[in-house]
Amino acid sequence: MDRRVVVTGMGCLSPLGPDVQGTWCGIREGKSGIGPITRFDASRLPVRFAGECKDFDPTKVMSPKEARRMDRFQQMAWAASVEALASSGLEITPHNAERVGVIVGSGIGGLESLTEAFKTLFDRGPSRVSPFIITMMVVDLAPGLISINLGAKGPNFSTVSACSTSAHAIGEAAEIIKRDQADAMIAGGSEAGIVEMGVAGFSQMRALSTRNDEPHRASRPFDAQRDGFIMAEGGGVLILEELEHAKARGATILGEVSGYGLSADASHITDPAPGGEGAARAMKMALRAASMDPSEIQYLNAHGTSTPVGDRAETAAIKTIFGEHARNLAVSSTKSMTGHLLGAAGAVEAVICLKAIQDSFVPPTINYEFPDPECDLDYVPNQGRAMHLDTVMSNSFGFGGHNVSLILRRYAA
Repeated sequence: MDRRVVVTGMGCLSPLGPDVQGTWCGIREGKSGIGPITRFDASRLPVRFAGECKDFDPTKVMSPKEARRMDRFQQMAWAASVEALASSGLEITPHNAERVGVIVGSGIGGLESLTEAFKTLFDRGPSRVSPFIITMMVVDLAPGLISINLGAKGPNFSTVSACSTSAHAIGEAAEIIKRDQADAMIAGGSEAGIVEMGVAGFSQMRALSTRNDEPHRASRPFDAQRDGFIMAEGGGVLILEELEHAKARGATILGEVSGYGLSADASHITDPAPGGEGAARAMKMALRAASMDPSEIQYLNAHGTSTPVGDRAETAAIKTIFGEHARNLAVSSTKSMTGHLLGAAGAVEAVICLKAIQDSFVPPTINYEFPDPECDLDYVPNQGRAMHLDTVMSNSFGFGGHNVSLILRRYAA
């Protein structure tokens, strides 16, 4: 059976806003969501800024008691799922529960809860450690809690592949629907790693920008003066449905998942393969899955983290796959505005891509000031542009050599 997979709902929260609309408005305006860390005292750290979700209040979607029993990454996954379900109008009932699944991942999981538990263990002893620490820490409790609260009894698990996590979740959820193992899937990811241990760890890897005096200008993908990525938090969720299932219930179709490609670099624990070879294979696979020619892609939402080696490798991979069309392709990195949401990045960027298609608007790469001779494509510098879009690609690449490319397009009957 040729089962098409469409998107009927979206939810997200990011440093630009607590929902899809707030995030998209920030993207359109070219705003930066990056600022000094306020969630803890960062004065002794070499990096003292990040992309925080300052407007996030979990008690708007759950009781205070429920919030206390969840890690922040789980709260964000639930909040994004609530928004996505509300926008889709999908109701989960005893009649359809076995055909609705959940795949929601996180690259790091409950790091905040784990850090606090260690402090309690050392300062007050093992008897004072919360009985909920395990369920607050492990990644799979995000989709577990979502399914328990909604009664969704279909396929349920987490993806964990660093910064490719939620793109993997969307791709695998689409494949499950195509295999007729579900009619609808709640798919995405969340991340809440802005804690002292998280920032210290990435700092020691020398992966982060150190522009403490100008955090709003720190994320500068493809710019010659880029010096690392910016940690951010948030969550993104899509409601995916089989086309006929969505049509039968009169759902509004927001777009279609047309292609999914994935690969491994098998090269280095953090650096991409030379020349972006693994990334190129993921893009090629996505195009083949969608039965599309590279020239049909109009906009590419790049992984574009603002690291010297990563942006260079992705540019090379784009040239490899798109050839001469690479010069005509609009390429931008919305991480210039949101920072890097790690395991949530792919899903939040999928939401941004779908909004770009709906609004016929290509997001900018802000803070682009100094061209890099090795990064010489059209990165939509500093200001977005009106452009009719039918087909877009979104890239997500993670530590460990994980590569994912998704192709999303305007729905056409």
